[in-house]
Amino acid sequence: MTSLVAYQLDESIATLTMDDGKVNALSPTMLDELRVAFDRALEDRAVVVLTGRPGVFSAGFDLSVLRGGGDDALDMVRAGFTLAERMLSFPNPVVVACPGHAIAMGVFLVLSADYRIGVPGPFRIVANEVALGITMPRAAVEICRQRLTPAAFNRAVILAEPHAPDAAVAAGFLDRVVEPPELQDAARAAATQLAALDPDAHAATKLRARARTLEALRAAIEADDADFLGPT
Repeated sequence: MTSLVAYQLDESIATLTMDDGKVNALSPTMLDELRVAFDRALEDRAVVVLTGRPGVFSAGFDLSVLRGGGDDALDMVRAGFTLAERMLSFPNPVVVACPGHAIAMGVFLVLSADYRIGVPGPFRIVANEVALGITMPRAAVEICRQRLTPAAFNRAVILAEPHAPDAAVAAGFLDRVVEPPELQDAARAAATQLAALDPDAHAATKLRARARTLEALRAAIEADDADFLGPT
């Protein structure tokens, strides 16, 4: 079976590359492979660089599973937001190298990294749930709230406003934009710089700085589960 997530360890940097040959849908299999890859990075005490295939980071959850409903959809959604929570609290630095589109759950993962680099081009950075007739999950609201500027937060969450990569920097989706051929080198340079941080101080400060966000996010995941399950 072909892996959807490649893991490459080079010195103290673990590069996790999502590639399903299409739009990097966050299917149950993709999410499980990401979980395993983060486990491995933790064991390797590595800084993580999370990236996608040319032109796309991720287009979000696998819609075929989501539309099917039931336990499979619930488990997939929970796994996606649990991964975001893990990234926000991961002991080692996490860099996202976004090579193109980041949509819905894809953009929530971008917002959960410590440092985010994108590329210019005809790409969409968007939380498009409202445009699709989906009430924004509470967990997604909390992830967006902790990173976006107040004005961009309202437009992104309530109005499903898409951002081009350059505009995404000012909004808070990305930290910087580089030309596509420079993306991997820029991500590695950022990861190398972050690897020089004191690991204990980084981990403790991350948890302290994000304590309220993480508490709110964990509560939101539980509330979203209850919504998904409906009345019992």
